Amino acid sequence: MTGKIRTLIVDDEALARAKLRQLLAAEPDVEIVGEAADGKRAMELILEESPDLLFLDVQMPELDGFGVLAGLGPDRPPCVIFVTAHDKFALQAFESHAAEYLLKPFGRERFSKALDRARTLLHPGSPTKGKTSPLAGLLAEAAHRPLAGGRIAVKSEGRILLIKMDELDWVEAADNYAVLHVGKERHVLRETMNSLEARLNPERFLRISRSTIVNADQIRDFEPLFHGEYTVRLRSGVKLTCSRSYRDRLKQFLPT
Repeated sequence: MTGKIRTLIVDDEALARAKLRQLLAAEPDVEIVGEAADGKRAMELILEESPDLLFLDVQMPELDGFGVLAGLGPDRPPCVIFVTAHDKFALQAFESHAAEYLLKPFGRERFSKALDRARTLLHPGSPTKGKTSPLAGLLAEAAHRPLAGGRIAVKSEGRILLIKMDELDWVEAADNYAVLHVGKERHVLRETMNSLEARLNPERFLRISRSTIVNADQIRDFEPLFHGEYTVRLRSGVKLTCSRSYRDRLKQFLPT
């Protein structure tokens, strides 16, 4: 890359943002392009500013750091340095994928090490340039984290929508994407069915085929077909098919 490293700070704590702002002000090759105090605003700024580097807090109300990344998808993710007060979030599952992590409280030495790591990844001569972003693995790991606040973020016509899980009727697969059906609306999420299923509450959302996940609260009735399959009818009138290999998921509804 050429020019300054365009950087975005995301943290719900004002003091944490101020500390990062102060540390970054001493770095001549860094330009701060914005700050956000919550996940939704962070997604909006990422789409508007296309930052090179993102200092991202893990725990935030309504939409956490993992939700931000999952909502963005892998199109052109910025280099990410996680900022967290809990090592269980960054030091274990994400250490090998994110550019770096900063465990609160941190000093200038630890900050400088994290920033240097990001510089290495962003530099044109870096061996990682042109290869899969380190965030690609991070997104795969993020799929195993539950959805923050019972909501999922999707991009729609330049906006960021936060969909409540009780509004989601069913999900269908479309290659490596998931199509969310919310009433009469359809929203495309850049996430595979397997990764989305891992983040949904299994007591509420049932995988009834390789390409279909359904909100159990929306099931009106179902009836057996041939070869162990079932037709599942939703309250909206939509009919879906539960394949034979997934029929055990319906056992909870069967009379004893």
